Amino acid sequence: MFAPVPYSQLNSRQQENYNFHKVAARMADYGFNCLRLTDDWQGADFIACHIDGQTFLKVQLKGRLCLDKKYVGKNIHIAFLRGDDCFVYPHDELLDTVLASGALNEDSERWRDHGQRHWPQPPVWGLSFLAAYRL
Repeated sequence: MFAPVPYSQLNSRQQENYNFHKVAARMADYGFNCLRLTDDWQGADFIACHIDGQTFLKVQLKGRLCLDKKYVGKNIHIAFLRGDDCFVYPHDELLDTVLASGALNEDSERWRDHGQRHWPQPPVWGLSFLAAYRL
């Protein structure tokens, strides 16, 4: 009756649903209840509410490590899966780190012209940053 379905056989919307549930399950281990939003609200795909009653995270679900100018100043966290690892990191903190290191600047065509930068495989500096945000 139950048979696993390969991720590659899912369409993009099904993959997003799959990723949401995987991330939400991991966040539940850390005391968060994740509430899926029907549309991007203030840049978030879902809200993660902590059992402390005071911590609420606006989370954008992605497929990889990324930065996007449209999230700057919105207090957004980015969540993505990489193998068995789940990462939930503060967007603007990563941006500040990358800009300060010189790994990204306006000379980067993709950042300058499209306001985005993403890495299919996190670089060494990215893995170092992400270590603190691995669930």
